[in-house]
Amino acid sequence: MKAYIRRFPGLKCLLILVLTFSAFGQASTPTTSRTAEATRASPFENHKLTSKMMAREMPYRVILPSRYIAEKESRYPVIYLLHGLTGHFNNWTDKSRLAEHSAAHNFIIVTPEGDNGWYSDSVSNPTEKYESYIVRELVPEIDKKFRTISDRKNRAIAGLSMGGYGGLKFGIKYPEMFSLAGSFSGALGAAAYTEKTIGARGKAIDAILGAENSETRNANDIFKMIREVSQEKIKSLPFLYIDCGTEDFLFDSNRSFVTLLVEKKVPHEYRQLPGAHNWIYWNAQVKEFLEVAGSRLKK
Repeated sequence: MKAYIRRFPGLKCLLILVLTFSAFGQASTPTTSRTAEATRASPFENHKLTSKMMAREMPYRVILPSRYIAEKESRYPVIYLLHGLTGHFNNWTDKSRLAEHSAAHNFIIVTPEGDNGWYSDSVSNPTEKYESYIVRELVPEIDKKFRTISDRKNRAIAGLSMGGYGGLKFGIKYPEMFSLAGSFSGALGAAAYTEKTIGARGKAIDAILGAENSETRNANDIFKMIREVSQEKIKSLPFLYIDCGTEDFLFDSNRSFVTLLVEKKVPHEYRQLPGAHNWIYWNAQVKEFLEVAGSRLKK
């Protein structure tokens, strides 16, 4: 169900975040690089990138189109899917039916490692540059290593919860790289989270984004980015996709963000439907997002 809304209070969720953020991302790394379901789902591979920015090897997983090996001259659009807080790069394939869903499409799907870094460059740790790593190292690596169509019209990024924030942030900050950016149950108010507002989780964000109202906070605040976006910049933005379950503790902030998109006339699609902050919801919605991507990515 698509819904466009008028007005809704946005920061109510901050009062309950400390109690409701759950460890939904933990998963062990498989010992094989191909799924046991390869006969009915697209195969996936595990890779590592030796990152100069992160000063270590960074794992990522790639789901290849079912015809990738057989059709050696074909090139494909790419979708980057980001995991949530406490999660890891293998969550999307281990906790959802993403590989099976992707078999109906011809995308290369990449699931990067983001740890608990909020897809941002840390102000306190010089080797925690998750934003720069993905934009400046991982995307070029994927375009070099795989048969991608390496232009913005054929590149999308999305994620769940923390990754939903990251997906929209990358799309808004780097419109020259992505034509579609999406969020499922996004923690879209991340730049407003502090130790003062949500406790321990906020303290961890303080270490990444710095003090309230700092330059780094403002540079990572997607509400601020949209409030201040010019009409000319709006024309260059990727199409934004947002969804959130009506029982999700992040529901209010998602509706507030969409209200802002409506006010600024930013092209987007918003869906709200029954669901909570869990993999049952994300499994269903990533399938829907692949359908949206199928209609918007241009080969």
